[in-house]
Amino acid sequence: MKIYVTFNLDITCNAILKEQLNKLDVQYTINGAREIVFTKELTEQQQLGLTTSLKKYGVEVIDNQKTELIQRIKDTINEMLKDDEANLYKVSSYLSDKLDYSYTYLSNLFSEGTYTSIENFVILKKVDYVKELIATTDLSLTEIAFRLNYSSVAHLSGQFKKITGLTPTVFQKIIEKRKVFKSNKA
Repeated sequence: MKIYVTFNLDITCNAILKEQLNKLDVQYTINGAREIVFTKELTEQQQLGLTTSLKKYGVEVIDNQKTELIQRIKDTINEMLKDDEANLYKVSSYLSDKLDYSYTYLSNLFSEGTYTSIENFVILKKVDYVKELIATTDLSLTEIAFRLNYSSVAHLSGQFKKITGLTPTVFQKIIEKRKVFKSNKA
């Protein structure tokens, strides 16, 4: 027997956070997706216990405001790519508006912390999203290029090949072969 599931990451993460925080028996408030405020300072033992218990779920406690802002930059870029309307904005303007910092500051901080540029990160994430769209939808490359605000299919193809070593068309064929193989195996 086989089943397929889908889930909302925000709800899942919030449930895990609440479960683990309630074990500490302390007062807290979860502000947004990434900030927890405690009414009293946690003891060293409580901090260690929380960090250890959350790590099992792939949740990392960030003890540095710059690291947290870098994560917010990444999350905002991911949101932007999945939002068809936001995708029409320039990345620099969108990040500045959403995070309320100058793009120069965000860009320098990101480069310092990740050893890559925001522009390069956006390209990598766009290519990941193109792969996801190819694998999970019936959109044409033209539709995908338009959706992700590429100037042309050739531009999308060039970035895709530079990152993956494959053209989007070859990638599509590989995905189709896998689908046929899986359906024949089932």
